[in-house]
This record gives sequence, structure tokens and C-alpha cells, in this order.
Amino acid sequence: CACSFIDTDRALVLLEEYCKKLRKPEEQQLKKAIRKVMGIFKSSLFQALLGSFTKKATRHGTISHPSLTEA
Repeated sequence: CACSFIDTDRALVLLEEYCKKLRKPEEQQLKKAIRKVMGIFKSSLFQALLGSFTKKATRHGTISHPSLTEA
């Protein structure tokens, strides 16, 4: 379902916006960790796993997220 990829893209946008606000020296470790998570979200492995999970969950009727059940 493309909905889960849209949700992932939205999460990336929100994380990027939050990272831009992290300017203090004590916030740099958090910023680095967030960027690492963003890299994982962007990876092809994560996208493949997300797609596989979404297909299986939709097939078994275990999706509770409204945007995923609409597709």
C-alpha cells in the first residue's frame, strides 16, 4: 500500500523539520541519532520490509491504521 510510504515520507519531513531546530551543542547527539533513524527510513531494506509487512497485515486483516485500510 502506498499509504505506508506516504506516512514514512511524512515522518521524514517532520524529523527533518525538528532537526533544523536542534542547534545547541547539547542537542547535537540527539540530532545525530535522528539523522541515523532518517537514514534507516530511507533505506531500500526498510522500504521493502515495510511493504512486506503492509501486504501481510492487509491480507490478514490486522491493519488498524485508517489510511492503510482505505487503499
